[in-house]
Amino acid sequence: MIRGIYTSALGMITNMQRMDVVTNNIAHVNTTGHKRDIVVSHEFSDVLMSRMNDPGIRMFNHVPIGHINPGVFVDDVFTVFGQGAFQQTGNTLDLAIAGQGLFVVQENGEELFTRDGSFTMANGLLMTNQGALVQGQNGNIQLPEGYIVINEQGRIYVNDEYVDTIRIQNFTPEGFHSLRKAKNNLFRVSDYTEGTMIDFEGTIQQGFLEGSNVNIVQEMVNMITISRSYETNARMITIQDGTLQRAVNDIARRG
Repeated sequence: MIRGIYTSALGMITNMQRMDVVTNNIAHVNTTGHKRDIVVSHEFSDVLMSRMNDPGIRMFNHVPIGHINPGVFVDDVFTVFGQGAFQQTGNTLDLAIAGQGLFVVQENGEELFTRDGSFTMANGLLMTNQGALVQGQNGNIQLPEGYIVINEQGRIYVNDEYVDTIRIQNFTPEGFHSLRKAKNNLFRVSDYTEGTMIDFEGTIQQGFLEGSNVNIVQEMVNMITISRSYETNARMITIQDGTLQRAVNDIARRG
């Protein structure tokens, strides 16, 4: 009986964590380059149940009668790096990546990554809207005054003069999974990212932005499903609590 309450409570906690992820996805449905998250759950190991106290059965010669699983828990939050839809803006400094890869930026001396290509320029430096410096092959990208053209390979020309090439970093599937979200739509590497960086093989589209890959309809369906699962677990706790209370009262009356 107590185990059933623990299992239902664990289900409620897991659904709360799932709901946090879904609501965060919905909140960023219009965020440029945002990548949705999904929750990966894991079951606890099955526990063997045995008959131990039946008449004629020894304590150390008990008979197995089946298995019970105490429930599931959140194992990881996985970021889905699927391509978002492109939106044409016509802005010279708006860039979108077609294919797998991330822009390399630097903030407070730390190298970070992003799919948000809505860049701006301040004091001649190319940067994100939050002030992270966009990196080129020669470090911070310094742009002179003039007409800016960025081709599909990320090569930057100002008044037909080559300036620098935007750094795009690609990763293996394991490398993408090892990235961790930071603030301002950025990603940072983890201890598991080493050795997963590979060459970028996609293209850069100037005058476009990549939208969020969140499917609002799917997320709303997920929200309803999680809510119903949470309510079911809550009802199960109420039922089991009532059954336990009746059992205790019956034992007290018989005593």
